[in-house]
This record gives sequence, structure tokens and C-alpha cells, in this order.
Amino acid sequence: MRRLVNLRPGRGGALVLGALPFFALLLVYLIASDLRLSENPSDKMLPALSSFADAIRQYATEPDQRSGQVLLWLDTQASLTRLGLSLLLGAALGLVFGIATGALPYVRAGFSPFIATLSLIPPLSILPILFIVFGMGEVSKVALILFGIAPFLMRDLSMRVGEIPSEQIIKSQTLGASSWTLITRVILPQLLPRLLDSLRLSLGSAWLFLIAAEAIAADEGLGYRIFLVRRYMAMDVILPYVAWITVLAFALDWSFRRVNRRLFPWYSGKNA
Repeated sequence: MRRLVNLRPGRGGALVLGALPFFALLLVYLIASDLRLSENPSDKMLPALSSFADAIRQYATEPDQRSGQVLLWLDTQASLTRLGLSLLLGAALGLVFGIATGALPYVRAGFSPFIATLSLIPPLSILPILFIVFGMGEVSKVALILFGIAPFLMRDLSMRVGEIPSEQIIKSQTLGASSWTLITRVILPQLLPRLLDSLRLSLGSAWLFLIAAEAIAADEGLGYRIFLVRRYMAMDVILPYVAWITVLAFALDWSFRRVNRRLFPWYSGKNA
């Protein structure tokens, strides 16, 4: 008897099966849109595909009358700049504190409870505080994303340090390695690929905090544009922007995975 748990699709079959939910969702949308528009041609809740095409052409190719810039690319640049800076700072803080709390017992005793407490604070709850302290500019938006992902990166990397085989630590000290040499020659090389994996896992949260910050206080950005046009119920703009954010998130995740495979082919998590 052939059991279902032992049946595996081929490469082509896997692609078809993976595409089926998307086609099913598109079909459901087309049917629902057609039904609503047949009753009310001016309905904005489920616009026709032609409305999406017009909105994409307007926002992706035509300069805005006020700013003279193409809004989709202006918003994309603003959001990716904020996100990239936050990920860079978060990676640096996560690496420094992750190694320190994972490898140095005195630092772990002093900072681990504090980092654990920070990780339990809902980042969106301190958004008003960030606006009061840093103002409504770029710093508060970057700070929100950083507060949302840095404690996770610190704790995750600290645990990854603890997973390094103790034999490696003992052998390095037996050969005369100092604490600095142990960190730079043994711990750091093994932690870098894990850092990229941790950044991949934090991307979803980073996008969430970015959109939230832009929705409240911004004059450009993907989140800002979505919440700006929502007052007009412009689903023909909102849904393409959501789809574009999804594409960007997927591209970032894929890029981190490719970099990990290219730089650290030995890493056991390269196929994650």
C-alpha cells in the first residue's frame, strides 16, 4: 500500500500545486468582482482588473502633478531606505549583544534580563513615546523598527552562541586562544550565517512596524500611500501596493537566502 506520507510530487507537480491556491484566489476574486459590478458599476470594493491596470500605470509611470515624481518608486525608495537602515542597525546590535551575552557570563548576567524585558514590550505601544522623544521625522520610524527587531536578534544570536559545541571552545582555549581570539575566530564565523537567518525571520515584523510608522507620521512611503488612499476606498491602489510590498518582502527574503548559500555553503541551515 502506498501511503500519502510517502508520496512526493516532482518539480513540475510541485510548481503546479503551489500555483493552484493563487489561481483559486484570483478566480474567486474575479467572480465576486463581476457580481458586485453587475449590481453597481461604480462599486469600489472589488474593482475590475482594468481598474488595477489604470492605477498601476498612473502610480508607476506617470509623474505626480504636485511633486513631479512617480509615486510608486518614490514610496518604494523611502520605505526601503527606512527598512534597510533599521535592519543594518539591528544586525549590528544583535551581533554585538548576542555574542557578548552568549559568550561572556558577566555580560549575560547583567544584560540578559534587560534584553528579555525589552523583547516583551509591544513595540507599537511605545510609538507615541518615540514621536515625543525623536519627533515625527525619520529617526522615530527607524527607532520603532529597531526596537521591534533588535531584542529578538540579540536573544536569538545569544542562544546560537550557546549551541556552538563546547569541544570547540575547550580546544581553542587549550591551544592558547584569548577571549578576543575565541570570539573572532571561533564564534563570529559561525554566527554570521545564523545572523542572516535571524534577519530573514525578523523581516515580517520589520515590515509591520514600518507600515505602522508610515501610516501615522509620514509624507511618503508604501504604508503612507496605502493609508492615504483608504479614505477614498481606492482598492485599485491599495491592493497593488499590498502586492508590491509582498514582492519586495519575498525578494529580500530570497536575497538573504542566496547570500547565505553563497558566502556560507557549509552552513547546515542554508536550505531553510
